[in-house]
Amino acid sequence: MNIRTRREFIRDLGVSAAAAPFLFGLPGLAAAKPPTDKQRLIFMFSPNGTIPWEFWPDEQGEDFKFKRILAPLEPFKKKMLVLNGVSNRVRGDGDSHMRGMSCLLTGKELLPGNIQGGSHTPAGWAGGISIDQELKNFFQKQEATSTRFGSLEFGVGRIDRADPWTRMSYAGANKPIAPVNDPYHMFEKLYGSVEDRENLTAIMDGLRSDLKKAANKLSPEDRRLLEEHAQFVSEMERDLKKASEQKLGVAPPTLKRGVSNENDNLPTLSKMQIDLLVNSFANDMARVATLQFTKSVGQAKMSWLGVKDTHHTLSHHKDDQKDSQESLVKINIWFAEQVKYLAERLEQTPEPGGSGSMLDHTTIVWTNELGKGNSHTLDNIPFVLLGNGCKFKMGRSMKYNKLAHNRLLMALAHSVGHRVETFGNPQLSAGGALDLG
Repeated sequence: MNIRTRREFIRDLGVSAAAAPFLFGLPGLAAAKPPTDKQRLIFMFSPNGTIPWEFWPDEQGEDFKFKRILAPLEPFKKKMLVLNGVSNRVRGDGDSHMRGMSCLLTGKELLPGNIQGGSHTPAGWAGGISIDQELKNFFQKQEATSTRFGSLEFGVGRIDRADPWTRMSYAGANKPIAPVNDPYHMFEKLYGSVEDRENLTAIMDGLRSDLKKAANKLSPEDRRLLEEHAQFVSEMERDLKKASEQKLGVAPPTLKRGVSNENDNLPTLSKMQIDLLVNSFANDMARVATLQFTKSVGQAKMSWLGVKDTHHTLSHHKDDQKDSQESLVKINIWFAEQVKYLAERLEQTPEPGGSGSMLDHTTIVWTNELGKGNSHTLDNIPFVLLGNGCKFKMGRSMKYNKLAHNRLLMALAHSVGHRVETFGNPQLSAGGALDLG
């Protein structure tokens, strides 16, 4: 019996408050002890599908072998789940890249809109909250798991434009969240100076007063929008307060100076962002993060790998174009190496105030907007989980038959105690959360 049910039960009995502690101690009404270990999730995105025959293990269960793309992650085999056959079955408006990206973490159809993609119906932003923000809100509502930011959104090589191809994180329907693409900006967000915080606090005080003055003179619809602005101001003030109170347990990383946000600097930018992400977790600034490499239809040119063509262009080439397929394998191996570096940094960092390493308390979810680039399929989306933050039974390769990815998103929520009954499209949540042991 959960805490809410126990309280309702005792309320309906009509007993006094003094009796509650005694009743709560009875075996039938006892609440499970809350977990003391921190649980964290990182959603890492790389674009344009994978090369299935160089990615998926042939074997199922614990005795699986690594193909070339996943080979960099072999040292973490016992802490991995490879999930084949999980599909994005969200349909509706928008092309596969748009739905693949903006429905990836929301599990919800795109809203009507005028953004034209491919040969499909134009569409707008996603119609629901993404799982990272759902979990952020769940953590932030509880004092024991509330942190300064709740979630952090990192970008690597994302171009400065806004459309459904560039956003996977959503605060709600029609509310996309842009990742921070510049590690220097992220550093300022995490470790900005006290003087800057004091100046911003003064601005917030004036802004809150102005919003109150305007409220009585607006239409109901405008007042509703104004209330959203006021809530944003309150959240900013709360963040500023937490920033002033927080003492760092781990010193900030030292960033290499003068690294511009350019294509050829992606390897350095990736390392900088991953170092900042791990440090922010070590200092308990957030329990959830996204790490987005470029975007859907990402056209990065991986010159440091000896690849001459851009990523998305290569992903459209036919399977029998061997040179192109080999270049795509190299690109996807590089993304696997970024997962490896993130996992290594977490494993090398002792869990602050706890046991083991940070990887023992963190789950990385590496995914993609497509199953395969040249077919634009939304079936067999790459999902690789690494780390023990969700307490799943790891060290396995699993095979499903076009299982709706909504059920995996539900499993992630359930793993941290957030017992959602559906997520995203309710019809695609049928069958409940995926059982991962």
